[in-house]
Amino acid sequence: MNAQVPRDYGRRDVAAHIAEVADALGLSGPGVGMLTAAEVAAVAAVEESGVQVEATVGLDLPVWAAASMEAETVSASVPAPGPPGTINVVAFLPARHTDAALANMLCTVTEAKVQALLDGGVAGTGTASDAVTVLCPASGPKEPFGGPRSEFGSRIARAVYAAVRSGMEAR
Repeated sequence: MNAQVPRDYGRRDVAAHIAEVADALGLSGPGVGMLTAAEVAAVAAVEESGVQVEATVGLDLPVWAAASMEAETVSASVPAPGPPGTINVVAFLPARHTDAALANMLCTVTEAKVQALLDGGVAGTGTASDAVTVLCPASGPKEPFGGPRSEFGSRIARAVYAAVRSGMEAR
């Protein structure tokens, strides 16, 4: 679930809030809940050879992942603090993957997101509240790899790149 929240969202009990939203929507069982102030209706969806990616892209406050907090407050290349933007990426794989491959897929998705941001001229690797999830079937033969040169990793990388760029252009 990727739910839209107000730009001034400040709840600290995020898990409880996600459970409330899921309950209100009639959703039950295990799952993933993500929140964003980005317009959820403007989701960018891309399909690449069976891999599906959906991204909501908010870029109000891009950050460099490894920058110190002090560097962000004094750097001219980082905007003054404001409401956080969020890039949420949900990827659906058509084949089951091992846990290790899924962990690697998370890295592949993040790498592709950063590549899209840099190619789009964003001064940052994302925002402080970005979230990524990769979903696959629970049964079937397990794919062992998830890196950007694996069969499904290359597809997911291209789809994430295209979805994030599309979301950036629609802003």
